[in-house]
Amino acid sequence: MPDPQLVLAARVQAALSAAFGPSYADTDPVIRPSQFADLQANVALPLAKKLGRKPRDVAEEIAAHLDTAGVVSQVQVSGPGFINLTLSDGWIAGEAQRALEDERLAVPLADKPQKVVVEYSSPNVAKEMHVGHLRTTIVGDAIARILAFLGHEVVRDNHVGDWGTPFGMLIEHLLDLGEDAAARDDSSVSDLTAFYQAAREKFDGDEAFADRSRRRVVALQAGDAETLRLWNVLVEVSKRYFNSVYGRLGVTLTDDDIKGESYYNDLLAPTARELEDKGIAVISDGALCAFPPGFTGREGEPLPVIIRKSDGGYNYSTTDLATIRYRVDTEHVDRMIYVVGAPQSLHFQMVFAVARMAGWLNDEVKAEHAQIGNVLGTDGKILRTRAGGTVKLSELLDEAVERAGAVFDEIQHDEPFDDATRAEIVQAVGMGAVKYADLSVARDSEYTFDFDRMISFNGKTGPYLQYATARIRSIFRKGGLSPEDATGPITLAHPAERALALELLGFGAVLKQAGETAEPHRLASYVYSVADVYTTFYENCPVLKAPDEQTRASRLALCAATLRTLVTGLGLLGVPTPERM
Repeated sequence: MPDPQLVLAARVQAALSAAFGPSYADTDPVIRPSQFADLQANVALPLAKKLGRKPRDVAEEIAAHLDTAGVVSQVQVSGPGFINLTLSDGWIAGEAQRALEDERLAVPLADKPQKVVVEYSSPNVAKEMHVGHLRTTIVGDAIARILAFLGHEVVRDNHVGDWGTPFGMLIEHLLDLGEDAAARDDSSVSDLTAFYQAAREKFDGDEAFADRSRRRVVALQAGDAETLRLWNVLVEVSKRYFNSVYGRLGVTLTDDDIKGESYYNDLLAPTARELEDKGIAVISDGALCAFPPGFTGREGEPLPVIIRKSDGGYNYSTTDLATIRYRVDTEHVDRMIYVVGAPQSLHFQMVFAVARMAGWLNDEVKAEHAQIGNVLGTDGKILRTRAGGTVKLSELLDEAVERAGAVFDEIQHDEPFDDATRAEIVQAVGMGAVKYADLSVARDSEYTFDFDRMISFNGKTGPYLQYATARIRSIFRKGGLSPEDATGPITLAHPAERALALELLGFGAVLKQAGETAEPHRLASYVYSVADVYTTFYENCPVLKAPDEQTRASRLALCAATLRTLVTGLGLLGVPTPERM
């Protein structure tokens, strides 16, 4: 699907070359939206000074050499040198028709596909997921979906916290209670949470238990078979819980995507040794540290990345460096995207800097921190329970479905639903509301979690978009057709038809930008714009009762193209689209 901006940019660049010589062929044509046309080229203003001419004269020279054939219906120079460009209705209709007929909506695959690791969700074993995991999970999943659709080889990586000191106390507590306390199939999350809290309380208050726990950590790290078996009991219980949450959210992570901290345990010592051999890591106050340039403390002293602690232990930085090394040497990735909270920004900056010093990251292999902002309550503070505790993700999702059901029952429906169908729709609406509210906000921004706003069927919400797709489907049901039957041809007679078709042409460009920047909110905003423009079309252009058969066929084709764009776009965001609502 050609992006109108790119098409016009190429035409303007050709005009620049024809008017002023080949050396100007790569000049940025500065294509921008225009209130007087579809788009405008603003290149004349910055170019005029270089040419020593008036901007308007430059603009008129460009316009005189512009090839408009088949694409542009009108060129107008206005103001000090703006070139207003109106696209041909025939070109817009033809490209919309091409998108309708293509299984990918004419969205091209990436010119240079990459192997991309997307690290996201990353909860801790033996702990319940909380609201802080919501954003890292659904934003990361959307990024993975978008990149895969664009043709990249995506490696989903759930870097769970499954190793380290806490597991000594957890295993000892498991032995005290008996394995059935955590291993039974019906073990609930509340039991698991209580299990962790009880273990922590014993560790803090019982020195004998704490000593046993420390010895158990040593056995775990040494690979003791019985300790590893008990550790695996806790991991398996946690996996069942993680999968229950992922299933509700419609997240694509599986057990095969889990590469926890334990996965890289055997790589920690070799990684530290390589950094030391390369002279990047040195002993400082008994610890092995790297000092990447440009990072200093308040007093100007160099900040260290601790590779090995003075007691011989390793930490998160070591694991992250070993992970990068593994992804480069073994998985041969081109890009790594870490979907992790914004407070970890300095940590990742310094780890990436050390990895570049080691040569693991370079111009061909890049790593980026896709920062995630906090979830706030309606009071403007970090979302917490009334008692001040962390909000459990499962309870939040339960409430989303409950509230979605209440709102759903208040609106009018074209047809009645049986209980099973209602439950399925309400589940989709609740999850769609939570996910879209999050994904519609720039990932590095904080946002306010407000059930009343996000579950509304009006405004920029998931339910509004889900209803838009259901409304289009109802048109086809009423007409006794399926969307696949709508083949056009598309013609544009009404301004609302033209506006809708033109909006649909932006899908490919938005996906490309969302993939390049790892910013799903760009796609979330786009699908809302499509639904909004469609509403205007729906209100002004009768479809089934169109004035003639040709217009009816064209409008049905526009409905089908809109439906596929919305369903595809929302699907890449992980937002379900019920057939009926």
